[in-house]
Amino acid sequence: MPTKSASPTPLVTGTAHTPPRRKLLLFSRSVLFEHPVIARQGGVLSFGEKAFVRLAGEVGCDVDCTKDGGVFEQDLDRYAGIVSYSCGKPADLMKPESKDQSPPLTQRGWEALDRAVRAGKPLVGIHPGLWLHPDAFGADCIGHGSQQVAKMLVRSPRFPGFGGLGESFALMEEWFSLVKFGDDLHVILTQDCAGMNLEQPMDRKCYERPPFPATWARMHGSGRVFYTSMGHREDVWTGAVFRQVLLAGLAWALGDVAADITPNLRQAAPQANAYVP
Repeated sequence: MPTKSASPTPLVTGTAHTPPRRKLLLFSRSVLFEHPVIARQGGVLSFGEKAFVRLAGEVGCDVDCTKDGGVFEQDLDRYAGIVSYSCGKPADLMKPESKDQSPPLTQRGWEALDRAVRAGKPLVGIHPGLWLHPDAFGADCIGHGSQQVAKMLVRSPRFPGFGGLGESFALMEEWFSLVKFGDDLHVILTQDCAGMNLEQPMDRKCYERPPFPATWARMHGSGRVFYTSMGHREDVWTGAVFRQVLLAGLAWALGDVAADITPNLRQAAPQANAYVP
């Protein structure tokens, strides 16, 4: 078990004010890029980690926050669910070098996590958290363009916790351009690129395309998997919309609420997989 003080890259436990009933693991090793919202200063929990600890308390959970890739070789049964804000695919996360000087993910640990999720362990991915690519989350990523305002279309308004968002909402955010969507996704939000700024080449590559899934639920074996592309900016983390989306996803993934997650990709984003970057 990782120590909480002696290790150079300790697993840090954050405790919400409400006594927790369960424990989550938040993993945020950063290899390709370290998002400022998840970057620690002097070993202190990052802005995003602190925000997630508070939010998890609202669904009765304590949180272990770590960037140590070796954590998945340990006892995963103690966690009610796994949450990923890591940056990099498995092959990247297994490299010894990282932006945060944390120990790498191991092949054995990755396989252990995959087995755990297939056996029923809930998994939630936030923003760059598509790191079990592509099997667990059901999509891939080609990158992002410039931060700008974009519209999210609510495609599954009856998903528990999404009430009150209306037919759409807009946010200033760093928007990942996602591709290769699995047919079994239950799409909750799609990104509408109409009206986005396409002046830069990367903006055109990422956003000159039909609407595509940005938040969804699916099953990975027996494990409930929830993903949202939002979560780059501090003001998004503190905003009511992102908090509502993430709380809804956590509640469903943990089994606190039931939802109809019938695959709806063809109805919610019929041209998403026709896009070739």
